[in-house]
Amino acid sequence: MRLVERAGGLRVAEACSCRIERRTARMITAARIPQRYAHCILESFETQVPVRNRSLEMALVMARKFVQGYPHETDGKGLLLTGSIGVGKTHLAVGILQALVTERGANGLFYDYRDLLKQVQNSYARNVETSEREVLAPVFEAEVLVLDELGAAKPTDWVWDTVAHILNTRYNDRKTTIITTNYPNLPPGGEQTGARGAMREESLGERITERMRSRLQEMCVVVEMQGTDFRQGLKRASFG
Repeated sequence: MRLVERAGGLRVAEACSCRIERRTARMITAARIPQRYAHCILESFETQVPVRNRSLEMALVMARKFVQGYPHETDGKGLLLTGSIGVGKTHLAVGILQALVTERGANGLFYDYRDLLKQVQNSYARNVETSEREVLAPVFEAEVLVLDELGAAKPTDWVWDTVAHILNTRYNDRKTTIITTNYPNLPPGGEQTGARGAMREESLGERITERMRSRLQEMCVVVEMQGTDFRQGLKRASFG
């Protein structure tokens, strides 16, 4: 704490900036953001690689507006970031999460969809009645949850039941969920156009059930991100 003097000569104690910074650092660590994405912030999100991309610019505007309006204007709603691989969905989602923690003091949590399902499955091997609840409790309770790569796990009845349990619980509790997916957010019978439509690809509804895709339309504002695979260009691995 430190003493500061305000108008009228009133001296008060307030939290020192270093204390606030340490608290923020602890909250970022608790969010479990993978090291690979630790650098991802909104300020470094690229919208002009290799050329100016209008959909990425609009996605960044939406992300900043979401952070500025949180939590009162967003009212428990989240974001569903859709688009093909490599357009920056995870970068944007992590950037939003980091901004919500540092600027809004929100507690958040990052989970890869497949890793979360694997942890739930592994809990069954421990033969502990409450083990699944222990794994999912932080997911249910997080003020903000980033669920990356929704739909990436092979669809089974168990997968569908588990994702429904997660999304319905957070929906009922009005918790903010930010989701990324590579699968097109199409209604039943919807058609894809362009390169993605030339080769038949499963839709998000086919991966998580149409019932849950419909639920997401109420839970989240849909943000479509289009463009070429960033990892095939500037992010291609090399030793140079």
